[in-house]
Amino acid sequence: MNTNLKHWKEAATLILVAGHRLTAASGSPLGSSYGRSHLQHRTHFDYDVLLLKRSGKSGFMPNAYVFPGGMVNSSDFSSEWLDIFKAFRNSPDFGLRGVTQPVDTRPPVYATDRLKLGSPISGEVAFRICALRETFEESGVLLVVSKQEEKRLLKSIEDRGATEEVLHCKVNDLCSSELTRWRALVNQNPANFIRMCRELEVLPNIWALHEWSNWLTPKRKFTTRFDTAFFICCLQEIPETLQDEKEIEHFQWSTPSEVIQSYRARELWIAPPQYYELSRLCRIPLLKDLHNFSSQRATEGCEQWLPLAVLKDDGYISLLPGDSHYRLDASGEAMVNPDTDCPLEEPQDDSALHRFVSSDLYSLSLQVTITPKYNQLVPVEDKTFLHNSKSQL
Repeated sequence: MNTNLKHWKEAATLILVAGHRLTAASGSPLGSSYGRSHLQHRTHFDYDVLLLKRSGKSGFMPNAYVFPGGMVNSSDFSSEWLDIFKAFRNSPDFGLRGVTQPVDTRPPVYATDRLKLGSPISGEVAFRICALRETFEESGVLLVVSKQEEKRLLKSIEDRGATEEVLHCKVNDLCSSELTRWRALVNQNPANFIRMCRELEVLPNIWALHEWSNWLTPKRKFTTRFDTAFFICCLQEIPETLQDEKEIEHFQWSTPSEVIQSYRARELWIAPPQYYELSRLCRIPLLKDLHNFSSQRATEGCEQWLPLAVLKDDGYISLLPGDSHYRLDASGEAMVNPDTDCPLEEPQDDSALHRFVSSDLYSLSLQVTITPKYNQLVPVEDKTFLHNSKSQL
C-alpha cells in the first residue's frame, strides 16, 4: 500500500453480478432472505448485481447503497502471498492477463512501483486481493480456487485461456459454520485472510476479477478521499449472502435497472460512481455478454476519474474527464470558473459533454456525448431502455 499519498486512501471495490436464481433448493421462490429487490416488474436482464447498504453511523457515505469493497490493508501486499501463489510465481502477476495500455497513462494504483514501497506484490494483484477480502468480510461471499482446480488453471494460463476458463466462477464449498468462523477472524484482522487461504489450501480467485474503472473521491464535502480500483466479476448464480452486522445494514440483489428505478423513486440512495457504473451495465442485459465484454475489455486498461463539482443555485454539475470544461491544475484540483466559462447548464451543440447534473441527492442524470476511452461502455440514460433492454453487442 502507498503510505505516501497525501489526499487519498487506496481502496478496491467489486461489481459482483450473478445469474438469476429463480427458485431455492426446495423449489420454492426465493424470498427476502436472499435480498432480492421487492420490485415485481419483469426486465430483460438475466442477472442481478449485489449492493450493500452502509450503516447510518458510517463516517463515509452513511446509508448509501454501494458495491462491496473497502480500503487496502498492508496484508494485501504481504510477501506471504508469494508462498500462497507459489505455483504461479513464474507467471507475471501470477498469470493475470496483460494490459495493453501504455504505462505512462495507467492509473497510479496500477502503475506505482510497489517494489520501491517494499512489497513484491503488484497493484494488479493486491487490489484484487483487497476486493475479494472485503467482499468476503461484508457479504460472506468467498471467491476462491481450490487445490484441485489449481492444475487446470495453471494449464489454462499457459494456454492463455485463463479468462475463458474461469467463466462464471463458482463460490466456495465451505460449510456454513466454517465460513462464519473464518469470516469473523478476517473481520478481526485482515491478515487472517492469508492464514485462511493457507490452512484451507485455497487461492483468492484473482483471475475471475476484471479491471473496470478507477474513481477518485472529489474534494467537495469529503474529508476522507479514496482512490478506488473497480473490478467486475460474473457468477453463474446468486450465492448465499450474509450481512456483517457492523458496517452493512442490508444487502440486496437487483438488476441494474431496478436499482436505478428505486433510486429515482427515492427508495434508496446510490452515490454518483455507483449510478454511473449501473447505467453502464444497463447497456448489456445478458450475463454471458457482460462476462465476454468485461473480460475482453479489461486488457485495454482504464482511465483515472476525478469528478469536479461546480455548485449552482439549483444544485450542481459534476464534470468528468473528456468534458469541454474539465480542467485540472498542477495539484490535481479543479480549474473550472463558472463565472467566466460559458454557462454549464446550456452547453453548445458541439460541446463535448461528460457530466452529472443534479438538483438534489435523488436527481442525478448523465450527459455524455464523448466516446469512452479503452473500449468502455457509454452509460444508458434513456428511461425506456431500462424497461426494454436488449443486448447491444
